[in-house]
Amino acid sequence: MKSIEVVYSPKLLPLYDLSGKLVVVIDILRASSTICVAFETGVNKVLPVAGIDECLIFKDFDFLIAAERNAIKVPAFDMGNSPFEFQNPLLAGKNIAFTTTNGTKALKMAKAQGAKEILIGSFLNLSALCKQLEELQLDVVLLCAGWKDKYNLEDSLFAGAVAAHLSDYFAKNDDACIAAIELYEKHANNLDEIIRKSSHANRFQLLHLHTDDIAFCSQIDYTQKVPKLVGEYLVI
Repeated sequence: MKSIEVVYSPKLLPLYDLSGKLVVVIDILRASSTICVAFETGVNKVLPVAGIDECLIFKDFDFLIAAERNAIKVPAFDMGNSPFEFQNPLLAGKNIAFTTTNGTKALKMAKAQGAKEILIGSFLNLSALCKQLEELQLDVVLLCAGWKDKYNLEDSLFAGAVAAHLSDYFAKNDDACIAAIELYEKHANNLDEIIRKSSHANRFQLLHLHTDDIAFCSQIDYTQKVPKLVGEYLVI
């Protein structure tokens, strides 16, 4: 039986051997959710990049550019990191260069550490993601992007949701996975409520966001798209 593990922070990732394994990158608020929305809208491909300056370069190469730092859109960029910005039908067929505080960093780390496959997970594509994980039959590592290398609540909840849905198909041998399942099963019926208690939700409140990104990112199965990293690009 294949195994499933949970990594609560990219800082812990060097402790794990990713050889031959599939990594699911999780950044519920908001990068992984926003990437799922982008592909549901019809975006052609997304290029995750590490830094703001690198992302800016791609404006000259037929890319729209999107950047967020500390939950705020970076000035001079086409978009930030809110899923609502990526629902624009004019984005269909476009290429996007994308950098965020936590999510793109976690993705880059998983690639650098030699993961066999990298998928993007969110509540928005939960069922489709779990179906693919069943079919691919690889050992799975659920990588929480966290907040600046620290543990966060919403990513851990989602890791628990995936592990709980796959409990009949994968061995759960690590305590992090067991704890994530316990967290999710306790709050499965009130995801929006518990996520609103998180530190990231408090940041959004202080920023007086005009959109309810938390409610949006707490939705189950908004899309059947499961973005995957092929070379340097996220595609479906």
